[in-house]
Amino acid sequence: MIYIKDDFLDKELFDLLNKDLNNFSKVDTPGKSFWVKEPDIEFVKYMEAKLSILENKKVENILCFFREAKKNQDNTWGIHSDSIISNQQPDRALVLYMSDNKNDSLNGTALWEHKEYGDTFPKNKSQEEFNIMLKEDAEDLTKWNLKTIIGHKPNRLISYPCEYFHSKYPNEFKESRVVFVMFYKIK
Repeated sequence: MIYIKDDFLDKELFDLLNKDLNNFSKVDTPGKSFWVKEPDIEFVKYMEAKLSILENKKVENILCFFREAKKNQDNTWGIHSDSIISNQQPDRALVLYMSDNKNDSLNGTALWEHKEYGDTFPKNKSQEEFNIMLKEDAEDLTKWNLKTIIGHKPNRLISYPCEYFHSKYPNEFKESRVVFVMFYKIK
C-alpha cells in the first residue's frame, strides 16, 4: 500500500526545517553520487513517533537524510528498489517533499514496472542478479514502463514498500529539489 499524506508536518516545524536546508555534503557510492544532509536526532525521533501513529505500529528508522537534486547534481534516473540498508532490510521508504515545487512540469516520485520482472524484483533471484539488473537497467528507459508519478507538493509525505521500483521524476531539475528520505522497519 502507498500512503500519501499532505501537510504531514506542522507548518511551523516545516518552515523551521526549510530555513536550515543548505550546505549539503556530497556522498559517493559505487556508480552514483548523492548530496545529503543529516537530520537532527530529535527530528528523527519525532518522525518515528508520527509514523508509528500512521502505521498503527511502532516504527524504527534504519537510515534517513535530507537529499538535494538540481541541475548538474544528482541527475541520473537511478531506477531501483531498496534492499539492504545499513545491514537491514527496511519494510518501507518515505519521501517528504521539502522544497517549493519550482518545476513548470509534472515532477515527483515515479513508480516503475520492469518489463521482465514487474513491479518488484523476484525474491527467488540472487542479490548478484539484482545488482547486475540495477547496473544494466537503472538508466535504460526502454526496460521500464512508467506506472505512475506521485506529484511533488511541499510538505507531502509518501510512503511505499521498499521493494517497489521507483525514482525521482524527472531525472534532472533546473532548480533545487529537496526531500527528506527515510527507510524504516515496522515492529
